[in-house]
Parts: sequence; C-alpha cells; structure tokens
Amino acid sequence: MFACQTTFDHAAKTNQSQYPWAQTIVTVGLLKKIHGRWSCLPLAFAFYFRRQTLALGCIRVRGEAVAFQTKFAQAVRLIGDLAKVFAKVPVLVVADSWFGNNGLLKPLRAALGPRAHLLSRLRVNAALYDRPTPTPGVPGRPRKYGARLGNAAQLAATLRAEARAYTLNLYGGVREVMAVDRLVMLKTLRCQVHVVWVFRKTQWIALVTTDLTLTVAQIVEYYGARWKIEAGFREIKQEIGSAETQTRNPDAVTNHLNFCMAAATITWIYGAHLRKAPARRYATNRRTEYAFGDLRRSLAKDLASRGFGIDCQAGDNATRNPLMATVMDLVA
Repeated sequence: MFACQTTFDHAAKTNQSQYPWAQTIVTVGLLKKIHGRWSCLPLAFAFYFRRQTLALGCIRVRGEAVAFQTKFAQAVRLIGDLAKVFAKVPVLVVADSWFGNNGLLKPLRAALGPRAHLLSRLRVNAALYDRPTPTPGVPGRPRKYGARLGNAAQLAATLRAEARAYTLNLYGGVREVMAVDRLVMLKTLRCQVHVVWVFRKTQWIALVTTDLTLTVAQIVEYYGARWKIEAGFREIKQEIGSAETQTRNPDAVTNHLNFCMAAATITWIYGAHLRKAPARRYATNRRTEYAFGDLRRSLAKDLASRGFGIDCQAGDNATRNPLMATVMDLVA
C-alpha cells in the first residue's frame, strides 16, 4: 500500500510493536468549539516518508519521484496554503512539544510574518530568562536576554504559592485549575513568550505561547483542546473508516483519505449549524457531552427524511436540500 513504511511508534503499549508497518501522516486541523465542546476539523494532510524509506527505492507519484521533506517543512507548507485564504488573520498553531520549537516557528514566520504564533507545552528543563533592561549610554549592542531565572521546573517550585484558581471549560466539563503566568524570554524560540504553569495535586505542566495577547484562560483551554486532534484521528479511522481502505496505488490512497477527512469536516460543519447539540447515546455521570457518532446519527436521520441533492419537480423552482446545497457551495 502506498506510503506504508516501518515507523517507530513512541506511543506503543507493552503488547504492541514499536515499529509497525503503517502510514505516517502530518495533519493540519481547525480547533473549533461547537455547542460547548471542542472539535478538530481536518483540513489538509501530507504523507511523511522517512529518508531511509526513500533511499531503498524510488517511490513515484504520477511518474515523479517523491522528494524527502521533514515534518517541519510539510507542516509549514500545509499551514501556509491555508493561511493564504485568510491573508490578514492571525495564525495560532497549537502543537505538542515535538513541534513546539524554533524548527517550526522560524520557517513559519519566514513564510507568514509576525502574524504566525505558536502554542505548545514547555519542556521541564527549558531555561527561562528575564526581559532585558534598557541601559542607555552603555556602549555595545543592547542585550537580548536578561538574567537567567532558572528552568521551568525550578520556577514551578518557586511560583506554586502564587497560583490562583481559574474556572475553565476543559475536557468536556467545567473545571477549576490552579495556574500562574509570567512573561519571560526563551532562547529556544529567540523571543519573548508567555508561560503558564498549571498545577495539579502532585504534578504540573508548563505551557508557552508567542502570542502575548492571550489570557491565562485562553492558553489553558486552547492547549486542552489539542487532545481533540488525537480524537480526530480516531474519528477518521474508526468512525469514517479510513483504516478499512482496500486501495493500493498513490492516487486511490490519497483520494480515499481526502474523502474521509472531508466527510469528518462536513459532519462537524453540519453540527455547528444545528440549533442545539444532539443528545449523547450512551451518557454516563461523568460524560454527558455529545460525541462524533451522535452527530453522524443525527446527520443520517436528517438525510433519510430529506434525501440528497435537488428534487426534480415540475416548474421552474426545484426544491433544494439546504445541507447538500451548502456542501456543493463549499466544493465550488
């Protein structure tokens, strides 16, 4: 099957192989809150080939050899293509700690300018510095960084007593979290950043963003919504059925995954236009918010009663299906 290779799985469990034969996909999605819960609408993707895989043999698509691209380069290309549609809108990229460094931010800002921002998790050993103090009259180049404040773990122990409570919408419910924030300089990103420490009973995490206009509540909620990216992969593979494809050649594999992502995104768009959220089919005391499967059932029921496309009737004015008309407008 096209794009399959032996790939290291860092999230493999003890009873799973750490080197499965699978596809590696770099995906860009839109994090959007729909009826009180966060969702991830897949927008674009790219197949990632390891350099060793391409060195073993020539992999061709429509007669042209596939050139190696890093995941950072693929992510910048995908985000840049989407940002062209919204030329004046700030772009906030929410990613895990693997992408949360200058390997993504530097080429992204080279392509989009200062409107590109990053929100990620900060490593515990990341060194933080104070903002430089202006020193007029002192010869030499102005300092870019102030005094060293310590790493993220050391500051977490120091600032824990200053944390205050925030009531936020996290993981499908209203939760109270303890957090404290600071504006510092980070050498790995080479700019001023906003760092938020979130404290649990025995653990803590540090979040970092280059967008200094975001509040503490927004930073925590946006990063909490990042988990919906992982849920989006499960929805595409299990709910939509991308993992059950029987296609082999490059065009068929790519088209199948494109259709699966489009189906997931259209389902979420349909949910955003509902007057109220659908009821959860298997509700529990801890989980009452609707799931992606509930949207699929609601959409199937709606289409079963109204049908697809445009009804052919006598007269000049045909009856249009609002949902399908909207979908066709999006396609156009």
